[in-house]
Amino acid sequence: MQVEAKLKIKYHVKELEKLRYIDGKSDWIDLRVAENVSMKQGEYRLISMGISVEIPKGYEMLIVPRSSAYKNFGILQTNAMGVVDESFCGDNDIIHMPILAMRDTEIHINDRIGQFRLMPHQPEVHFIEVDHLDNEDRGGFGTTGKA
Repeated sequence: MQVEAKLKIKYHVKELEKLRYIDGKSDWIDLRVAENVSMKQGEYRLISMGISVEIPKGYEMLIVPRSSAYKNFGILQTNAMGVVDESFCGDNDIIHMPILAMRDTEIHINDRIGQFRLMPHQPEVHFIEVDHLDNEDRGGFGTTGKA
């Protein structure tokens, strides 16, 4: 079932391209840089995406780097994934990405370094402590897939 949500957006930079789905097909939406940025290797910076948003009630925004961000710019998003909840909804709650430069780099306005999607809040979780899970062990998350 297709669910529809309305995301209110305030653009802070006139030159910034408007939000749209990646290639019109993906569930993810590109985030573009709203300023020209020059970074030296090892430098950390919050980079402005130039937008403020009002996320629909019951949703949150997940922000991750584009898969080409490291290849093209040598940058890493330091928190690996950002979560923006619906309380960041003011005119000046501008979206930023926390970036670490792994090499000297130049990033320009409208370069695509991030992407986001809206997700419904997770349901209320009730924690039930048990002595056994009664399932087969696989070795634990992060231990499988050796070459």
